Amino acid sequence: MSKVYLTGAGPGDLDLLTIKALRVIGEADMIIYDRLANAEILKEVKDGCEFLYVGKEDGKHTIPQDEINEAIFDASLKHEIVVRLKGGDPFVFGRGGEEALYLKDKGVAYEIIPGISSAISVPAYAGIPVTHRGISTAFKVVTGHISANNDSSNINWDDLKSDDTIVFLMGFKNINTICKKLILLGKPKQYPVAVISKGTSPEQKVVVGTLQDIAQKSKGLETPALIVVGEVVRLREKLQWFESIS
Repeated sequence: MSKVYLTGAGPGDLDLLTIKALRVIGEADMIIYDRLANAEILKEVKDGCEFLYVGKEDGKHTIPQDEINEAIFDASLKHEIVVRLKGGDPFVFGRGGEEALYLKDKGVAYEIIPGISSAISVPAYAGIPVTHRGISTAFKVVTGHISANNDSSNINWDDLKSDDTIVFLMGFKNINTICKKLILLGKPKQYPVAVISKGTSPEQKVVVGTLQDIAQKSKGLETPALIVVGEVVRLREKLQWFESIS
């Protein structure tokens, strides 16, 4: 009987791949993988393993999600072990829930292998704790997608009025709009913000600024890039560690 493993590849650093993920990757007959999964992971497969790339970029979706669902199902009909490899964690804006529901409806056995989410690991590699006693007791993870006409219908802005840390995933191209919206909510223009490009990788770059100037200061950074908003950003000055070992 075939089984599909909806597997988190982690944020990029190969050492952050879980032991279970590494095991099933080594056993897989076919791997269906994303753009954000570290390509080095694909070297851990057995001989004869097949690959299908279904990566997505803004405006460049190689395969629509419904076709990805079908591709996973078709693979399960041909192979005993299929690994759907997704950057970060499958259930944190990874559409892993949609894929699991599709497989459930089709009667396909599956397992979820969580991955270390970039929402916590990338700030950590930048020396920014998403919570810190006396500064932030909670954090929110928000999709940075905004509709084409910049009407922010995809984001519940009213939920972002508190002083909780906010981590925006997939929002770098909309950073100017995001900052303006947060200022309109009442956050000070000098509120701390960090943008982290290619986090946890040797190419990691971090730019720190404020809601007023971060859009300009971070111009030219490459994606994937994550945005952290909150007073915890100030801790990077003392806690940055990754640059000294990478």
